Amino acid sequence: MKKILITGGGGYIGSVLTPRLLHEGYQVTVLDNFIFKQNSLADCCLFDNFQIINADVRDEILVKNLISKHDVIIPLAALVGAPICNKDPQAAWAVNAHAVEFITKHASASQWILMPVTNSGYGVGEKDKFCDENSPLKPISVYGKSKVAAEKLILQRENSISFRLATAFGMSPRMRTDLLVNDFVYRAVNDKALVIFEGHFKRNFIHVQDIVKVFLHGLNNFSTMRGTMYNVGLNDANLSKLELAEKIKQELPDFYYTEASIGEDPDKRDYIVSNDKIIKTGFNPEWPLTRGIKELIKGYAIISNSRYTNI
Repeated sequence: MKKILITGGGGYIGSVLTPRLLHEGYQVTVLDNFIFKQNSLADCCLFDNFQIINADVRDEILVKNLISKHDVIIPLAALVGAPICNKDPQAAWAVNAHAVEFITKHASASQWILMPVTNSGYGVGEKDKFCDENSPLKPISVYGKSKVAAEKLILQRENSISFRLATAFGMSPRMRTDLLVNDFVYRAVNDKALVIFEGHFKRNFIHVQDIVKVFLHGLNNFSTMRGTMYNVGLNDANLSKLELAEKIKQELPDFYYTEASIGEDPDKRDYIVSNDKIIKTGFNPEWPLTRGIKELIKGYAIISNSRYTNI
């Protein structure tokens, strides 16, 4: 039974990943400050192999002590997204990069680190050219820059894997309605209308359940996957905002959307991504975009306010 430490394990990804790891028989410790007052891990408390610590990842004495007791570290703790990072750049760098640097300094060479970063590090890609793991990184936002810096730190050691995640979507116990797909579906369900800025901007997407699946895949195939980075997204979901809106309209015919000629997206990323490298390791996503949209429509029959956002 491997002992796994997850920082930020009560967040959007962690609250799906943690119970899955517990069900798989891992011993899991979560460090989270529960800044959003979520109770997303309440159902994990019944597991004897679960430990929860309500604290901040910037508590270096605590983190150093925890690192020494675990075989695997999954640093999920982060300020996620351009808006929240722009609001407090100092905190973004402290949590997204400096806390990861501290972990790499105090983890032994034999300990495993599996960390998600963001494929927003590609910034603005070349038109009709796929970004793969060898493409230059040109992050635009504080969020993208801090996560690119964190990836560089963990890849200086052999026993690490970096997952460059596409824009996540799907239901989670610690829900985020501010993610692009989640936001568009929320507006389609509740407002039945949407004004889109810079609708030609393209992104890649991945369901949160498939993010959890790729972490398990990395754990099960660590010896052959370690020491490098992998794009993780849906190859058939490199879509512009307008194309995404049309996908949603196919499920919600009453949904109306239009593109504004003025206005800017605060998170100016525009690229298409190749996920062939991770697929060649045997990983296959199970949640196509349409399945996730249908899931979100059901979820928004339950969630009807905006407190499930990062900012």
